[in-house]
Amino acid sequence: MKIFFSAGEASGDVHGANLAREIKKISPATEIIGFGGNLMQNAGVKLVRNYKNYNVMGVVEVLKNLRRILQLLDDLTEIIRVEKPDLLVLIDYPDFNWRLAKKVKKFGVKILSYIPPSAWAWRKGRAKDCAAIADVFIAIFPFELPVYQAAGAEIYFLGNPLVDSVKSSMSQAESKKFFGINDSERVILLMPGSRKQEIKLLLPEMLAATKLFDKNFKFFLPVADNVENLINVDGYNVKLVNSKYRYDLMSVADAAIATSGTVVLESALLNLPCVVLYKMAPLNFFIGKLLVDIKFFSLPNILADEEILPELLQDDVTTEKIYKKITAILDNRNKIVAKLQSACKKLGEHGAAARVAKKILETAKNEKL
Repeated sequence: MKIFFSAGEASGDVHGANLAREIKKISPATEIIGFGGNLMQNAGVKLVRNYKNYNVMGVVEVLKNLRRILQLLDDLTEIIRVEKPDLLVLIDYPDFNWRLAKKVKKFGVKILSYIPPSAWAWRKGRAKDCAAIADVFIAIFPFELPVYQAAGAEIYFLGNPLVDSVKSSMSQAESKKFFGINDSERVILLMPGSRKQEIKLLLPEMLAATKLFDKNFKFFLPVADNVENLINVDGYNVKLVNSKYRYDLMSVADAAIATSGTVVLESALLNLPCVVLYKMAPLNFFIGKLLVDIKFFSLPNILADEEILPELLQDDVTTEKIYKKITAILDNRNKIVAKLQSACKKLGEHGAAARVAKKILETAKNEKL
């Protein structure tokens, strides 16, 4: 049996590697080839193209590299035609992957979408378009199912991979010793995101808010190597630490100021409440309001269908409001953490990758395992 994975970015490479390892455990003879990265290759996937050679972001960069991207699309289409895999697995990366799916559909290849487009939040009509192409969908959030089911898709929720991957490497005592935190000190994390625009729009207010707290507070900012040059904390009592330690910090922090995204859900899984911020250019915000139809923008709140975590959007992202929301979290921390734990239970049990791998093999074989 042969399966083709298509994952065009770092997060997809992580998911693809995890799935490949689980597939090999269940069915060692299964051949997995595809478009991905080094993690997938190390997990036993035979790469036909490495995404790092095509990884571009932003409208201008995409336009500059459009010819190469279109050539990649044609190359993968031809490889799939020749290889005749039993199943094409699309791993997130929707703008590229669904163009690829449309092209190979005519070859009669079965298609499975893992982490389908977020039709639950915006452009709900996409669900119907996608349902006409893919045979099976696997979502990583339970609230994604209704819009695809309404479109006639065969869709499953088998758990969220973060439940397995989000865990600290040290005990709380070890973490406090490692970071030099005393039991009497309160710890606040600053997590401005990994994109240049997010850091530019949100970090200044985060840093300014630290000035309003007394000396009993310690502030840490986990930073990835690729954005270290964008982070400047001169003049602020904020300690930079490598992002590889972020889970250990989350496990001992009292609260966080975070840009909306996966990191907020990671924090929730480690019982860390956040003030969640989101800000964009005014024109983008105006367009977004027309397209997006959601009550909350942070994942724990969406899971709970209530505002567990305070959200500050656009002009509400101010130093004073951040300070007030953090103070409110600290005053009600136990109650908030209990609600976060309840929300996170909706992400499913451990072992999501193994369950998804089983469904992938089942779909490829077209039989129940």
